Amino acid sequence: MSDLIRIDYSGVFPFLKEAEIEATEEEVQIALRTLATGQGAGGEYTGWLRYPESMPASELRRMESLAEEVRAEADAFVVIGIGGSYLGARAVIEGLSHSFPSLLSPDRSKAPLVFFAGQNLSGSYLEELLEVLEDRSVYVNMISKSGTTTEPGLAFRVLREHLIERYGREGAAQRIISTTDAARGALRKVTDEEGYRSFVIPDDIGGRFSVLTPVGLFPIAVAGIRIDTLVEGAASMIEPCGRPGLFQNPAALYAATRNLLLEKGHSTEILVSYDPKLQYFAEWWKQLFGESEGKDGKGIFPASVLFTSDLHSMGQWIQEGRREIFETVIHMDEEDSTLQVPVDASGLEDGLAYLEGRTWPEIQDKAYEGTKMAHHQGEVPVLVLEAPTRNAFTVGQMILFFETACGISGYLLGVNPFNQPGVEAYKQNMFALLGKPGFEEKAAELQASSQDLSGGKLV
Repeated sequence: MSDLIRIDYSGVFPFLKEAEIEATEEEVQIALRTLATGQGAGGEYTGWLRYPESMPASELRRMESLAEEVRAEADAFVVIGIGGSYLGARAVIEGLSHSFPSLLSPDRSKAPLVFFAGQNLSGSYLEELLEVLEDRSVYVNMISKSGTTTEPGLAFRVLREHLIERYGREGAAQRIISTTDAARGALRKVTDEEGYRSFVIPDDIGGRFSVLTPVGLFPIAVAGIRIDTLVEGAASMIEPCGRPGLFQNPAALYAATRNLLLEKGHSTEILVSYDPKLQYFAEWWKQLFGESEGKDGKGIFPASVLFTSDLHSMGQWIQEGRREIFETVIHMDEEDSTLQVPVDASGLEDGLAYLEGRTWPEIQDKAYEGTKMAHHQGEVPVLVLEAPTRNAFTVGQMILFFETACGISGYLLGVNPFNQPGVEAYKQNMFALLGKPGFEEKAAELQASSQDLSGGKLV
């Protein structure tokens, strides 16, 4: 068994031909070189490609040291951020932590409870979070390049006030850690004025590619996860994902295959996992590909399901709905559970006696194999990401693999994979409707336009 993740593309046949994949070799090589040299659109934001190798060891140690302090002092740790400022950290934390951390006894829990804020505009969410924090020792990590993004900015106002009321201004300053720009922006300004400890977001790495920088690594370290192992795992994939040969490079092969499937009309990709702990990894993956490729009227729509749960909800559609989908399945070779089906001596007639003595991983693996066969027979192309096991090293590999594949895929598609111009559209309207200074002209335009749907029509 390999200790590196690998891509199994056998499930794309007969929907694609091997010769069609081979024919993309030259185009893929151009995309790969464009990414590696930083010469393409958005190339100034490709610092993540080699960051796991180039990150100073002193920065890693500083994150680990401050994380130790937080774990020793805090009962609750609040990560404030939106999009790439929180999804990567949450993906790794939930992927590698206990499923029920809030219910662990204090002697078994080795880290504070991790909460997230600033990822929505729900007032009740923040109010309920404050209730939970009231009797706990709290630290906050505010993550924002500028400090002016609406959702995290508002959450930071509320939580900063909460800390000042409880600990005083100086005490609050010791409990707030910022992750922001090195020299510019509102968050950098308040960080310097108040004396917050801080980490820097590299200038050449965008939000959705930032999980392996202090943006993701510091919260992950606070959660008690070995960030050195995570980074080592990512670094181990740099060479394989940079190989020039299409069939020797798993990221290039994945990127080429998914774009060929798009050309054949498979416009929706469903990321499949059989492990509920990977649910937020799928959320991170959806932002990565959706925000990178969904522009200029192009892109594969990224969706996700959790099996076998969703086989009882979305399974019917996947099996027999419109044939415009393909699946990418994350399959772990080894599952860490040893739970076995108990022998029933009470005469329970549940029809499950044939499974007695078998382990949950064995049963899950047969569900995976059976589902893959059924969906393939139902004309769904299936790609499989084979991974050794769910641990920090493997998750680090998966992050670097998908990031690299996303960059290659974006260039194959003919878009800039590192910008997100469409994200501003809702903000412009929201600012105008809220009366933000400088948006008076936009407000007048909305008021006069039939596009203003804020009033709605009730039936």
